[in-house]
Order: sequence, then structure tokens, then C-alpha cells
Amino acid sequence: MAIDVGTRGKIKVFNTHQGWNLIELMVVLAIIGILATLIFPSLQDHIVKARRGDAQNELFKLKIKQEDYRLSHVSFATSSELPLPVSEYYEFSIVNVSATTFTLVALATEKQAADSRCQTLALDQSMTRTPADCW
Repeated sequence: MAIDVGTRGKIKVFNTHQGWNLIELMVVLAIIGILATLIFPSLQDHIVKARRGDAQNELFKLKIKQEDYRLSHVSFATSSELPLPVSEYYEFSIVNVSATTFTLVALATEKQAADSRCQTLALDQSMTRTPADCW
């Protein structure tokens, strides 16, 4: 801080603080680091759940396509007869196909490996969802 006595005897005070010092910057960076370590795992969990929700939606859409296919055919469609959704997080397939049954499966890929308890999602013709706690 500098003091200047003007020509009329008035005292002017100038603030010479021009920026942040190193200690202040380090404290701010430490606070940001602590907040990031607290928030990042929660964010990752939400991302995994959102991707799982996308896979579930794709299974529901595929079930509707199966029902539509069955209206004009004697059995449900196999994987080669019905286009499967494409995703970088899940691989989709149709198994146990017959005239009255089918099971749609979404298998998590390596990019969705963090979802360890819900690696395989399945939906059948009766809307049975497995594993139940992942839906």
C-alpha cells in the first residue's frame, strides 16, 4: 500500500495488491483437489447407471420389434432375422428362440466393466427381467 499526499493536503491511499500470491493459489488448488476426489466416484457411478438404463431401453425396443415380427411369422426372430442394437458398452443377442419364447440379452463390454453386479441384463417374452435388482 502506498500513500500519496496530494497538492491540496489530501492523503490518497493506493492499493498495490496486483494478484494472488503462491500460498493463496496452493490453497485454492488443494480445495479443488479435495472436492474432485469426493465428487468423481459419485459421477462415475451415475455414468454406469445411465449406460445400463440405455441398454435396458434398447432391450425394450427389441422386445417390441420381436412382438411385431411375431405378428407376421410363425415364431419369434433370431439374431440373424432382426437387426440388433449397436453399442460400445453392451453386446446384444437373442437366445432361446421358439414359436412362443425368446430371451433378449445385453452383455456388458469392457467399457462397462465397472458395473460388476449387472454384467448381463436379460428380458424375456413375459417381461421377466434378470437380474431383478439391476432393473
